[in-house]
Amino acid sequence: MRDELDVLEEWAGALLAKLEPGERRKLLGTMARNLRRDQQKRIALQRSPDGKPYEPRKRRELKAKRGRVKAQMFRKLRGVRHMRTEHSSQELTVGFVGRAARIARVHHSGLRDSPAHGQRVVPYSARELLGFTKSDLRNFKDILLEVLV
Repeated sequence: MRDELDVLEEWAGALLAKLEPGERRKLLGTMARNLRRDQQKRIALQRSPDGKPYEPRKRRELKAKRGRVKAQMFRKLRGVRHMRTEHSSQELTVGFVGRAARIARVHHSGLRDSPAHGQRVVPYSARELLGFTKSDLRNFKDILLEVLV
C-alpha cells in the first residue's frame, strides 16, 4: 500500500506543482473531505483499511437491560466534531482532535487504558481507524484527473 501511495505522490506532485496555490488548496480540501467521508463510512461498517472486520467488543453484564444490547463502536468518534480535516496548498490531514485523539490512538494501536476514571487499566484490541484503502487511492486519482483534465 505504501508503494502505491508513493507512486501516486510522484505522479500527482508534478501535476499539482503546475496549479496555483489557491487552486491546490481548494483541490486538497475536496480530497480531504472525501477521504474523511470514506473513513467515516468504513468505521461505521466496523472494518479495517485492509477489509478485515474489527474484533468484537468485550461483552459486559448489564443487569438493568433486558434483551439484546447492540451499541456500535466509535459512533460518536467518527463524527465531524471529532474527526477533523486540515488542508493547505501543500498538504492535507484527516485525524482526531482532543480527547478523541487519545481514545482513537488507544484503539488504533491496541494499547492499554482505563475505560473510565477510577477503573483499572485494561488492554484494548487493535482496531485500525484511519488508513488508506485501494478505493481511497482510486478516488484521489479520479479527483485529480477531473480537475486537471
